[in-house]
Amino acid sequence: MARKKHPRQPLPPRGGLSASRIRHPGPDPTTAFEFVVRVIAEQRHRHPEDTEEAVMERFAQGQVVLIDASPVNPDDLIQPGTDVFFYRRPAPETPVPYEIQTVYEDDDLLVVDKPPFLATMPRAAHITETATVRLRRATGNEELTPAHRLDRMTSGLLLLTKRRDIRGAYQELFAARQVFKRYTAIAPELDLAVPTVWRSHIEKRHGEVASNNVKGAQPNAETIVRSVERLQPAQEDALHRVHETEGPLARYLLEPVTGRTHQLRVHMCAAGAPILGDPVYPVVKAFGDEDYSVPMRLKSIEIAFEDPLSGQARHFAAQSDVV
Repeated sequence: MARKKHPRQPLPPRGGLSASRIRHPGPDPTTAFEFVVRVIAEQRHRHPEDTEEAVMERFAQGQVVLIDASPVNPDDLIQPGTDVFFYRRPAPETPVPYEIQTVYEDDDLLVVDKPPFLATMPRAAHITETATVRLRRATGNEELTPAHRLDRMTSGLLLLTKRRDIRGAYQELFAARQVFKRYTAIAPELDLAVPTVWRSHIEKRHGEVASNNVKGAQPNAETIVRSVERLQPAQEDALHRVHETEGPLARYLLEPVTGRTHQLRVHMCAAGAPILGDPVYPVVKAFGDEDYSVPMRLKSIEIAFEDPLSGQARHFAAQSDVV
């Protein structure tokens, strides 16, 4: 099957960020200036200096365009259904005090160990403090793109492609669940016979932070628990002090067979062992109420697959375990 080719964006990525594509919803035409000003004003997270003067400067520099890359003038009428492209100005963000570690690199791929608190891709309040933007700025490669995603709070292996013409092949590999994955998590110790298989129906509703287990529905999520190992006393005591917890703690080796949103976190919590540091399960913490010294103890430690371009067996492992 031929891979679907995505059209090139009329504005190239800049400073690690792709241009925004905004469709005029209607019902009436409006000037391009009024349209862009309204879009920026309605942003939940916007830069305080992104004023009408800053918008006019975008027009003067030819940085507001249509799908064919033709520049738009401030007084041009934008018809309903028309797509307009321009660069947003990210709001100030609190720097995440962790570094991204390179695990492997060749001409096509970059595999890194993503730290917790760093989102994979720009979204909502997290734009510049994301793995994609940080790595594009550090390498100067604006085509660097993740082939998959890790939750913001999850650390570990993240694979990125270095060229636009190959990204689809690797993204499809992950989307088709043709990648073997292993994670480790630290949580209260459960008395489990291993391997154990957890199956449930997980749904993520739009606008809600947490995913939900739906009782009685056909399972769509499966996780294999390969091992459960009690932590050494010294490490257990150290984690109790950080997380203000008590009781036996264990390291879980997990293999997600499927890839539902927050699947491992939902399954661990449902089993009675919520992952240490999880800000959503079992209780959703308020936005912004986070302590960078208290990360979630879930890490992607292993990925393996058959390379879609060369057919070569690929295997990558994190250089350190979850701690």
